[in-house]
Amino acid sequence: MQIIYEENFINSFNAIWDYISLDSKKQANNFKSNIKKVIEDMPYKCRKSIYFEDDNIRDLIFKGYTVVYKVDKAQKTIIIIGIKKYQNEL
Repeated sequence: MQIIYEENFINSFNAIWDYISLDSKKQANNFKSNIKKVIEDMPYKCRKSIYFEDDNIRDLIFKGYTVVYKVDKAQKTIIIIGIKKYQNEL
């Protein structure tokens, strides 16, 4: 499946990377490579999103962050919608 990163995700992720890199660029780069590996290996193994009423939208919990993504079987794509610190409401 092709992975598409929406602009909202990219902007939020860059802000998170910048914050982590203030302490350690190595840790920020590790976070980036580890989250990318998990994203590429995920389609239906994560829970249905608590933020949306759509079975194709899922939540990946990663180190205290929630990555929201949509699986589009027809287009054979995974659309990464956003990332933020875990919370009960988006």
